[in-house]
Amino acid sequence: MTASNPRDPIELPLNARWSRRSVLGGLAGLGVGLAGAGLPGWVLAKDGGARPDTPAFRLGLPGPDDDSDLSRRLLQGGKASDAVLLADLKQRTFRFFWETAHPVTGLVPDRWPGHPRMCSVAGVGMALSSYICGREEGFITEAELRERVGRTLQTLTRLPQNDSAMEAAGYRGFFYHFIDMETGLRFAPGVELSSIDTGHLMMGVLHAQAYFAAQGDAQARELAALADALYRRVEWPWFERRAGLLCMGWVPDKGFAPFIDYHGYDEASFLYLLALGSPTHPGSDGLWQGYCSTYRSHWGEMLGQRHLSGASHFFHQYSQSWLDMRGLRDGFMRSVQREAPGLDYFVNSRRASLVQQRYAIYNRYGFKDYGATAWGLTACDGPGDMYGTDWSGRSRNYWAYRARGVGISETVDDGTLAPTAALASLPFAAEIVLPTLRHYHEAFGDQIYRRYGFLDSFNRSFRGGNRELGDGRYVPDWGWVASDYIAIDQGPILMMMANHEREGVWRWMRRSGPLRRGLARAGFRGGWLDKAPQA
Repeated sequence: MTASNPRDPIELPLNARWSRRSVLGGLAGLGVGLAGAGLPGWVLAKDGGARPDTPAFRLGLPGPDDDSDLSRRLLQGGKASDAVLLADLKQRTFRFFWETAHPVTGLVPDRWPGHPRMCSVAGVGMALSSYICGREEGFITEAELRERVGRTLQTLTRLPQNDSAMEAAGYRGFFYHFIDMETGLRFAPGVELSSIDTGHLMMGVLHAQAYFAAQGDAQARELAALADALYRRVEWPWFERRAGLLCMGWVPDKGFAPFIDYHGYDEASFLYLLALGSPTHPGSDGLWQGYCSTYRSHWGEMLGQRHLSGASHFFHQYSQSWLDMRGLRDGFMRSVQREAPGLDYFVNSRRASLVQQRYAIYNRYGFKDYGATAWGLTACDGPGDMYGTDWSGRSRNYWAYRARGVGISETVDDGTLAPTAALASLPFAAEIVLPTLRHYHEAFGDQIYRRYGFLDSFNRSFRGGNRELGDGRYVPDWGWVASDYIAIDQGPILMMMANHEREGVWRWMRRSGPLRRGLARAGFRGGWLDKAPQA
């Protein structure tokens, strides 16, 4: 699963019948307080567009044009505590989802400001979870939460599902990777029906289901039922094209042929658990074992840490943004206890985080400013696909959006660091993440910290100038900085801060019947899974 490249050619659907008017008409009067065209947090402008208003501005943050020099003012001459830095980042990251969502459909952009029309359905899943985190922080009221989540769930429910080329948002319960923010339809002919991005969406949907099911009143029960119905209609076995595995994608003209399957170890563990947990279209017995069958090729010791390696750090973060894996072990984790006593998937992600930091400390390739408080390789934007010079005059390969990483099976590195790689590791290794957060403010904040927190990525080694940039901007004698925020990088930052501070997402997901069922079918035992659900 990847975010978009802002330079990709885009072909918009020319005859989309699912117009803004029909979406709005379909949402009216559906019993969840969706009165009028505006959402809380938005007012409609005279030109028919929307601009953010309260309650997002109630957070007490600078306005749209007041985002320069934020880090210096936030640091207060070095006196600001870690709690202050986290609180500011938490508010700004929440604000990304709250303010950029479409005022009618509730869909959120894949990236902003680079592609404000293109929605990532994975980003919508993270938005749903982020809204609940924001409610528990007091950023919004319960009524505001319900209206926003209700609007989003109703949009997803009513969008057409069929096998047409451009007149659908999805098929058989799955959604296209990218859909139009306004019409909700497939964004372009090349966009695939995506299992993993549908999975991200369904994790956010199940978070909403668990949250509202616990509230007890009629409106909350209706919201929980909407969420439950979205999950129940996904036909997971349809994506089992080869025994024991889930395929990555499908397109109307070529079917499954262009796509391979998800094998472990990667980010898809939550996808398999969703399939196994379905009460209506469950995945086959042995699905988890098929996913795990390739684990041994990624198992071993690297930089002093014996662990199940996945090069790009989002492999270790996406599933656990929602799932509390502490103390839970499947067959594989039980089988390696003699080699790695105490290892579970949570500890494994901790070890992978330590590997990332140690790789940056050793810095064998000589990238500028890598070190104990500047580390983290994951999927992110980059300067562009080119061959250019670096800060030392050396020639290097650079890439645009790519899954960078360091692992046993491969290392992909061009000097581009993504703040989300370190910051979304907060529950795993706070002792190395918090100093990194502070250092990013002190050393780089004037370039990378803006209205919605940290921009997606930066490269201090790059000295190629502006001529060939695929994205972002070149700062003379400093390096390259991304221009965009990406939803699937923003979401884990906020969710993992909530998990670190109060198990903010985990405690709700531990109540989810489908996820408990999926974990049990996959052979997990131990920890909270052996206890009755508790909020």
